[in-house]
Amino acid sequence: MNIENQNHTLESLLQTVRDQSARKQDYITPTTEIQVRTGEGKKTRVILEGSHGSPTQVLDANPVAFDQLATKAGIDVRTARRFQEHYPDVLDHALNRIHESEPRNAMLRTFDNGYGRGELRAVVSDKFKTFDNPDLLESVLPTLIESDAQWQIVNADITDKRLYARFKSLAITGEGSAVGDLMAQGVAISNSETGHGSVSVAQLVWTLACLNGMQTANKNRTAHLTSSRSDGDTWSMLTDESKRLDNAALSSKLRDITAAYASRDMFDSVLEQFRAAASDVVENGMAAAQPAVAALGGILKLSKAETSSVLDGLMSTIQQDGYRGQPLSRATMVNAVTAAAHGADADSVSDWHVLGGKVLDLPANQWSAVASVPVAMAA
Repeated sequence: MNIENQNHTLESLLQTVRDQSARKQDYITPTTEIQVRTGEGKKTRVILEGSHGSPTQVLDANPVAFDQLATKAGIDVRTARRFQEHYPDVLDHALNRIHESEPRNAMLRTFDNGYGRGELRAVVSDKFKTFDNPDLLESVLPTLIESDAQWQIVNADITDKRLYARFKSLAITGEGSAVGDLMAQGVAISNSETGHGSVSVAQLVWTLACLNGMQTANKNRTAHLTSSRSDGDTWSMLTDESKRLDNAALSSKLRDITAAYASRDMFDSVLEQFRAAASDVVENGMAAAQPAVAALGGILKLSKAETSSVLDGLMSTIQQDGYRGQPLSRATMVNAVTAAAHGADADSVSDWHVLGGKVLDLPANQWSAVASVPVAMAA
């Protein structure tokens, strides 16, 4: 496969998706048909009573599913975790009473772990549109493989919440903010089978010296569950064949969007932004590095720890080709922000890529607050 890398990241991703797909099982049930029990090891289990000849299912709730059980019952997650640890009988009574008194239909998404007991990995609405990880990969990968852009996978993760895969082009490259600042076109795809975000395809731009990725504003998201209740009700009434056709239409759309985001034209437009960003300089240069990062952290609503990560990223960026010896600029700050992704957990990496794009697109008044920050603020 011509988009594989030396670490066999794509092979590993595909194997994991195949393994998970083989173990997946969904159950749509009224909440009155399930019982919650927290037992040995403070492990919360959901018992789905058997019906119509099907056996009773005993499902161990993973942390994602546990949080969803609490949230959908209107219980604060922190409170639910405290009850799970110290007052499990209170937790079980509350959840079971709410399920009985406020009945609703739910989809239980599970894995068969092969040990006589399943894993409950998500509790979502019965109107949840199941466009799963195999559907996404089957939609996008052929487009990348057939492209002349010579795509290569950079990294990928499957967490309890989402699948992420990011690609770079070996052919669509160019210089960004300065001579030596080599960049490459990229595409990022993600999906959640557990109710933690939409099916998405987005444009990335990679800084090749450090493989910092910045997500541009070019992003398409398709919700698993629409915000319109009427649409959700319609989905729940569709036959399996109609749902298959609906997903086929989404697959076709994703192929077209992937091809568009992967184009040279979109890449060149972002390079122009980076070149312009190099002229947006911080007035007091490196003397203002710390207060400028602090000001940027305030605009992006970062925590102290996150702002510190950006400062570390800035120190790394100014040693790279294309930034070494250059004025401190908006382009430098973009790379400082995206550098923080290297130390982030898998579910936060894309957040940093998005923040990098926000820095590139900051309105003039907000950038001015960073560029003209007084050096005295460093204290």
